[in-house]
Amino acid sequence: MACRRGARDLPVGSRFVRLRAAGGHAMIVAVIVSAALSVLVLVLALVLPAITSPTVPFGVRVPAGHAHDPAVTQQTRLYRRRVLAGGIAAAGGCVALFGVTGETVLLPVSVLVLLGLWYGCFFLANHEIRAAKAAGGWYEGLRQRITVDTGLRTDPPRFPWLWLTPALVITVATVVVGVILYPSMPAVLPVHHGAHGSPDRQAAKSVGTAFSLVFVQIGMTALLGGIATAIVHRSRPDIDPAHPRSSARWHRRYMALAAKTLLGLVAMIDLGMLGSSLLMWTGTVTSWAPLVVVLPILAAVVVAIVVLARNNRVRDEEEPDTGLTHRDDDKYWRGGLFYVNRDDHALMVPRRFGVGWTLNFGNPRAAMLLAAVAALIGLVITLRFTG
Repeated sequence: MACRRGARDLPVGSRFVRLRAAGGHAMIVAVIVSAALSVLVLVLALVLPAITSPTVPFGVRVPAGHAHDPAVTQQTRLYRRRVLAGGIAAAGGCVALFGVTGETVLLPVSVLVLLGLWYGCFFLANHEIRAAKAAGGWYEGLRQRITVDTGLRTDPPRFPWLWLTPALVITVATVVVGVILYPSMPAVLPVHHGAHGSPDRQAAKSVGTAFSLVFVQIGMTALLGGIATAIVHRSRPDIDPAHPRSSARWHRRYMALAAKTLLGLVAMIDLGMLGSSLLMWTGTVTSWAPLVVVLPILAAVVVAIVVLARNNRVRDEEEPDTGLTHRDDDKYWRGGLFYVNRDDHALMVPRRFGVGWTLNFGNPRAAMLLAAVAALIGLVITLRFTG
């Protein structure tokens, strides 16, 4: 308290210098975080064609014999050129506007622009490959089949419960620390920080205010833990009819790896939420706080992407080719990214472009999961940004 009174007693000029210094630090933090996110998005967009299955280039199902068709090769080159040129232009434009206006909100905008650019380049490649596939009759005369792993019902893979332990321990520890610190917390808590790193919204101490991030943390742990469970027990493997045994074995290993990776990411997110709660509970105000909280989570995201990307393709186990091919199921993929099939009871299916899984938006349970996400976002807005 003595430090705070001393800060208020400083001359106006000294307080102005401090505020300017804090603002400069906040801008540096915003630049670092936004640059890291932009680089991550750009690099991921460039490497995804190399780690996606060759039989679904840019979300288009093609026979193995056409995986390296000149049309696919050409669109891959054009996609990378467009992403690289557009990404550099978008980032440069946002940085230039930031330099002129000084508005830090323009830096995160560059990430959103990159995501939009990414999908635009993907959609162009998807459209051109679909056109080449239709014009060339790539599926004419081929034996199309759907292959399933019946053992998933009789002998399902085990859920890695041990990997959920760190997230649960961190969440429980956050609750315990909050309960212990609650009597000594400041009477007024910062609930939002402005662009310059200083609190611009405060609220009187209460259980709802003090534990707002804890409630979000609990909801996030439950939601992502549920998604990890759905990956193992409610997802449909995309088994290759040409190599069914090796493909089924790989999918089992990949499902377990994906669940472990997601649970590890949950633990890092919970750790970041614990750090944010401690800053609020102790009344700590520093412009470098976002780096302390965000960078570990960002590093965990990078590790998760690298782990999944390295294992994203079925390994060749020299299984004899059955002569069968995947069914041409492009009609169920809207825009090459969104799967909508009411006849498929699976909640989640492997992504066509990228790593991991995506929802089957034709399954009613997908709406329930999206509602849970919307509720969590609503909880963040209600508890964190109002009051």
